[in-house]
Amino acid sequence: MKSKLTLAALSMAFALMASAQTALPVYLNPDAPVEARVQDALKRLTVHEKVKLIHAQSMFTSAGVPRLGIRQLNMSDGPHGVRAEQNWSTWGSAQWTNDSICAFPSLTCLAATWNRDLAGEYGHAVSEEFAFRGKDILLGPGTNICRVPLNGRSFEYMGEDPYLAGEMAVPYIKRAQANGVACCLKHFALNNQEIDRFTVNVNVGERALREIYLPAFKKCVQQAGVWTIMAAYPQWNGQHLCHNDSLLNKILKKEWGFDGAVMSDWEGTHDTWQAAMNGLDIEMGTVPRSKTDGRLLGYDYYYMANPLEKLVLEGRIPMSVLDDKVERVLRTIFRTSMNHNKAIGNLCSPEHYAVCKSVGAEGAVLLKNQDNILPIAPNRYKRVLVVGDNAVRNMSEGGGSSELKTKFDISPLDGLKSVYGDKITFVRGYYAGKPLYDAVEPLSADSLKRLKEEALQAARKADLIIFVGGLNKNHRQDCENGDRESYDLSYGQDELIAALAKVEKNIVVLTFGGNAFATPWINSVKGLMHCWYLGSMSGETLAELVSGKQNPSGKLPITFAKRQADYPCFQFGKRGYPGVDKQVYYDEVIYVGYRWFNTKAIAPQFPFGFGLSYTTFKYGKPTLSAQMMDKNGKITLSVAVTNTGRMAGKETVELFIGDDKCSEERPKKELKNFAKVALAPGETKTISFDITSSDLEYWSERTHGFVAEPGTFTAYVCASETDVRATAKFELK
Repeated sequence: MKSKLTLAALSMAFALMASAQTALPVYLNPDAPVEARVQDALKRLTVHEKVKLIHAQSMFTSAGVPRLGIRQLNMSDGPHGVRAEQNWSTWGSAQWTNDSICAFPSLTCLAATWNRDLAGEYGHAVSEEFAFRGKDILLGPGTNICRVPLNGRSFEYMGEDPYLAGEMAVPYIKRAQANGVACCLKHFALNNQEIDRFTVNVNVGERALREIYLPAFKKCVQQAGVWTIMAAYPQWNGQHLCHNDSLLNKILKKEWGFDGAVMSDWEGTHDTWQAAMNGLDIEMGTVPRSKTDGRLLGYDYYYMANPLEKLVLEGRIPMSVLDDKVERVLRTIFRTSMNHNKAIGNLCSPEHYAVCKSVGAEGAVLLKNQDNILPIAPNRYKRVLVVGDNAVRNMSEGGGSSELKTKFDISPLDGLKSVYGDKITFVRGYYAGKPLYDAVEPLSADSLKRLKEEALQAARKADLIIFVGGLNKNHRQDCENGDRESYDLSYGQDELIAALAKVEKNIVVLTFGGNAFATPWINSVKGLMHCWYLGSMSGETLAELVSGKQNPSGKLPITFAKRQADYPCFQFGKRGYPGVDKQVYYDEVIYVGYRWFNTKAIAPQFPFGFGLSYTTFKYGKPTLSAQMMDKNGKITLSVAVTNTGRMAGKETVELFIGDDKCSEERPKKELKNFAKVALAPGETKTISFDITSSDLEYWSERTHGFVAEPGTFTAYVCASETDVRATAKFELK
C-alpha cells in the first residue's frame, strides 16, 4: 500500500510540474520557439531595461534583466582557448586558481590542416571549455584576410584566401554553437593591420571588398548561421566599422539576412547617434571620461547607455531602432545563457588534448626535406644539439587578447627529450625576452654575441642540429596592437642559422609563428618545418612529427615570398601599407596573396597550398561529367590519388579554376574547392568536386553583382598553387 501511495504522489508531482511548465511566461519556457520568447520578453521591458541590455555592465559581460529573470551574457576572448578570468571593471587578471585551460593551436595552424572535419572537432572542443567556464560567447574565430605579412594578428586568422578561410570557419562555428556557445565572428571587416588600427581609413574598391574581404564572413553568416559578430576598429568610407551603415545595416543585416547581434570591439564605439542608427547592437569596452576633469565614468555613460536612452525618450531615435537591437540581444540570450540544451562542458579533458594534437600534427607544414633528413629515428644520431629560444618558450603567453593561462604546456625541448633522451644537448643561441604589450628590451650586443658563440661551440660537437625558432608572441611579433617591423626573423636568428649551417651540414629548422618570414638561409639547411603555434601539446606534437610517428600533412594557407618587397601591399609605397595621413589604399585590388604572385609571374619561396610529406602521391587524369554547363547546372570533376610511398599519409587535393577569356581582368586561377584524403601505402582513392556557375563568378562594378560570363574555363587539379598535376577544360553556356 505504501508503494502505491508513493507512486501516486510521484504521478501527481509530475502532473503539477507539467502544469507549472505550461503556466510559465513564454519567454521563460525553454521549449518555446526562440522568436516567440524574444517577442514575449520584448513587450515586458521598460525603455531603461532595453537600454541596459545593449551595453556592457563589466569588462566582459552585458546585463540581463533581473526583474524578469533574464540572464546576462558572459563573454571571453578566444579563439584558441578561454582567456584567464579578468577583473570586473579593469584590465588585468582576476588571479583565480581554477581557470587554467587547454590551449589549442592557432587558427593559422587550423587553416593549414585543410581539414573541415578537424575544424568542427576544434570548435566542439574549445566551446566545451567555454561552456564549463560559464561563458556564453566565444570571441572568435577570425576570418580577416592576410593582406600584410607583417600583421601582428594574422595568427588569429585563417590565411590569405577567402574560400579556404570560410570553409574552415563554418564547421568550427556550427559545432561550437551546437553546444549553446555563440561564436563572435571577428573582426568585421577590413581589419588587416594593427598599425593605426583605431583610426586608419581603408580605401578599397567594391570588387576587392566583395571578392576578397567579405566572402568568408558571408559564408559564416549564411552557411554557419553565426550568432554574433564583432565589428572592427578601422574606418571604411570615413565611418568607423563599429557603426558603419553600409557594412552593418545594408550588407550584413539586410543583404545577408544576419539575425544576430553586432558587438563592438573594445573601445571601438565613438558616437551615440551613429552607433544607434548604423547597426551596432552591443557596445563593449568604452572608457567614458568626464569632459571637465577627465574623471573615469561608469557604464551608464557609455554611448549606448544613458545618452541613447535620452535620445529615444526625446523621439530623436525611433523606438523601433532600439527594439531591433534588443531583439537581437534577446535572441542571443535565449540561444546561449537561457538555452536549456546548452552543454555543461569540461576543461582539459583527454579528448581536448587529443584534438589539440590532431590539429597540430595536420597543420604543421614540411617545407624542405633534403636527403630525407626527416623523419629522424631515435638512434640515427648520437649527439643532437637543440638551439633556439622557442625550444623553451611558453607560446601560450603573450599575443594580446588571445593570451592563455594553461594547465600545462609541453615545450619543444621536453618533447624532443622524450624521444631522443640523453642524446640531446640544449643551448639557447638567442633570447627574445618576456612577452609584453610594450616593446621588449633587447639583450645587449655582447650578450647576444656570447649566446651565439656558445651555440657555435656546441655545434662543433654535434652530429645533428635542430634549430627551434621563428616568431613569438612578443609585441611587434605575433601580437595585438602592433605589427612586425621586418619580414626577417628577429633576435639575430637569420645570422645564427647561417653560422650554424657552416659548422654542421645536418641542420633542421623548426619554426613557430602565425605569418610568413624571409628564409635567406634556406639553401644552407636540409630541413624546414613551419609549425604555427601548436598549443598545450606543442612539444609532444613536434616530437612525433620529427621522429616520424606522425606524418606531416599541412599545407600553407599563405604565400611565403622570397622578399618582403614581393608582396603586393608593398608595391605602392606607404600608401599601400601602413598608410599616409591615416589613409591606406588597397591599390592591388583583388590581387592579394597567391593571386598576385601567380598572375604577375613572381616566384614565391613557398607557394600557397604547398606542403611536403614523408610519403609521395600520384594524381591520375581528371574526368568531367560533362564538357558543357548551363548557369543552373553543375559539372563533377573526379580525380584518383595514389599513395606511391612506403608510409601512410594524407594529401590535400586543391581545385583552382581560371577563366580563359573575360571582359574584365581576373587572376589566372583561384581556389574553388579542396579535399583531404588519408591513404595507406599503395592505396588509391577518387576525389570528386562539383563545379557550379557560382565558382566561375567575379564581381562586376558595372552591375554591382556577381557575374559568370559564358565561355571556356580551365580546372586546375593541384598539389599546391604552383604544382599543377592536371587540367581539364569545360564551357559555360
